[in-house]
Amino acid sequence: MSKTAQEWVTRPESGPTELEIVDRIVAAVMEQRLPPGTKLSEAKLCETFGAGRMRVRRALLLLSNQGIVDLESNRGAFIARPDAKAAHDIFSARSDIESAVIRRIARQADARDIAILEEHVQAEDAARARGDRREVIRLSGEFHVKLAEVSDNAVILRILRELVTRTSLLIALFGTKGVANCPDHEHADIVSAIRDRDVVRAEMMMRHHLRHIEEGLNLTRSEEPPLDLVDILRSA
Repeated sequence: MSKTAQEWVTRPESGPTELEIVDRIVAAVMEQRLPPGTKLSEAKLCETFGAGRMRVRRALLLLSNQGIVDLESNRGAFIARPDAKAAHDIFSARSDIESAVIRRIARQADARDIAILEEHVQAEDAARARGDRREVIRLSGEFHVKLAEVSDNAVILRILRELVTRTSLLIALFGTKGVANCPDHEHADIVSAIRDRDVVRAEMMMRHHLRHIEEGLNLTRSEEPPLDLVDILRSA
């Protein structure tokens, strides 16, 4: 019988669980500090997290199941490198799912829901004002996850979290340097439409927003994978 993600998780007296390792790697991907094609050396991951090899392997398997990591026979684990077809599929899925989410929120959101979204947009604006690009990137992706949280559907939340992370891979691979996940002001415009309970405008703006992100990608270009894996993940 196959094990669920939770059943895989064991915690020793010290060191992170598999899910904590997954969360750290996903965060680095969403913040575009781990570009597509980066090799995830088991030895370096063990060193970085202070975890045993089996625990790291289980974390990599979980990431592979989410489409974040490619496991290649005799070569190891790499941050996935989506192609142009995958990019179109991801944005098509996001457009359909997030349009449904935004319609539901625009119809049903209460004052607390709207306050949560407005507070998130304010945090984005503050990060942008102080020039904290890493935080802007993180918050930009998390805005879409926050919408799923407000919609109160755990299945959609899980799916969108994965799609947002995979979008960050696309932006790292095909995006213009210096550009964050989402254009300025568009999140605030979406929240404004929700506040006005304008379902049609909210959906139209969400579709435009996602199309804007996709059109900002150069699907013929790729970036070289970088950097020092240990330094990247220790700074998470």
